[in-house]
Amino acid sequence: MERRDFLKDMTLAALLAGLGPKGWDQAAKAAGAPDLALVEGDSPAKITKEAIAVLGGMDKFVAKGDVVMIKPNIGWDRTPELAACTNPEVVKALVELSFGAGAKKVIVMDNTTNQAQRCYARSGIQAAAKEAGADVPFINERRVKKMAIKGEWLKEWDVLQDFIEVDKLINVPIVKHHSLCRATLGMKNWLGAVGGSRNQLHQSIDQAVVDLAAFFKPALTVLDAYRILIRNGPQGGRPSDTKLLKTIVAGKDWVACDAMGATFLDIPPAEMPFIKIAGQKGFGVFNLEKLRLEKRTV
Repeated sequence: MERRDFLKDMTLAALLAGLGPKGWDQAAKAAGAPDLALVEGDSPAKITKEAIAVLGGMDKFVAKGDVVMIKPNIGWDRTPELAACTNPEVVKALVELSFGAGAKKVIVMDNTTNQAQRCYARSGIQAAAKEAGADVPFINERRVKKMAIKGEWLKEWDVLQDFIEVDKLINVPIVKHHSLCRATLGMKNWLGAVGGSRNQLHQSIDQAVVDLAAFFKPALTVLDAYRILIRNGPQGGRPSDTKLLKTIVAGKDWVACDAMGATFLDIPPAEMPFIKIAGQKGFGVFNLEKLRLEKRTV
């Protein structure tokens, strides 16, 4: 459905209900939420909140009393301008939305590649998340447990207990080039939720990230494409390695989110092995033509 038709249908529904502007959300729910929301705009926080609104609101994903884990990419000792880590304003907006939906507690954490204290601080995520009321702990190596992943390739692995002791997981990756697998998106972001010798996962990285994503089963994926890393990934290092897209993509289908993210790097989704594997296993849809996409600009 084209955006203009979607908006026209919702407006008509609101008018017929005699609700005026206040009937917008009710009409949207009646029309049914899209598979993916794609929102563009100047403010990372505003486009994040609008994307969740397009999907029907955070209360579709977070229930009152939930403990929520928000999983950004905080892996590198880089500032937001270098697009190696998730935009801190996006993370802050999701913390606020989670509390607004009634979450009892919100946690933001990642198993970083560079030294954690530097990554948390320099990325801006630690300060932004704490300002919104989230707990932002560092990884505790004593809270790592070998668990059955039951994947096609990954049968068991060391998992950080914090990620399995919550009610809801929200995955918030950033779109980046990756020297090994061309792109790091939502599925690969789960390497930050496990311990052990993670470099060993690169022996079969495409299957490994699919296995991990299927294990963690995020309730929501929010793809940060505000400023993306188009070369020298995954950590970049120069502003010239980045591209400003001012875009957020959100959806429940984590395969579809990664498929859309690949297009931002000019990669057809079917050419990314991990996306194709996940789609063929029935975890989601990677053919974007089969999805209902709602686009907005704010």
